[in-house]
Amino acid sequence: MTRRIVARRSPIHGNGVFAAVDIPAGTTLIEYRGKLLTHAQADKRYPGNADSGHTFLFTLNDRYVIDANEGGNIARWINHSCEPNCQSSLEEDADGDKRKDRVTIETLRAVRAGEELCYDYGITLEERHTPRLKAIWACRCGSPRCTGTMLKPKRKPSAGA
Repeated sequence: MTRRIVARRSPIHGNGVFAAVDIPAGTTLIEYRGKLLTHAQADKRYPGNADSGHTFLFTLNDRYVIDANEGGNIARWINHSCEPNCQSSLEEDADGDKRKDRVTIETLRAVRAGEELCYDYGITLEERHTPRLKAIWACRCGSPRCTGTMLKPKRKPSAGA
């Protein structure tokens, strides 16, 4: 069976994940895997994370975070884009066990062989979005609609904006 996705160097940022074959819209590609940590464990393990601009942490739910630094797979190399061709999806455990929730990455549209896979990280930080912090979390997706940062706005723009 041919592998559908492969990791290699990315023009966006460091490593990336690319379609090895044409992939239809709505295809589940991979589960984001890694060590399950509580939010408190992640905060203790990675203090000052907002200042690094780099993380393999994925918020699973209100209790847990997936740390792909430990036991992670190639899903950790999928880069952010302001015009993504993929999205992350939360699959909640049928019995309500939050430790068994899963995150999968699926295509939003058809993806051509050789195209880099990207999704919107949706990073929200509590601290003020200073120019320095925006530079640390700079987006390099290259989209004409690029916002310049991976950080989500703290407030919605007004209707007149």
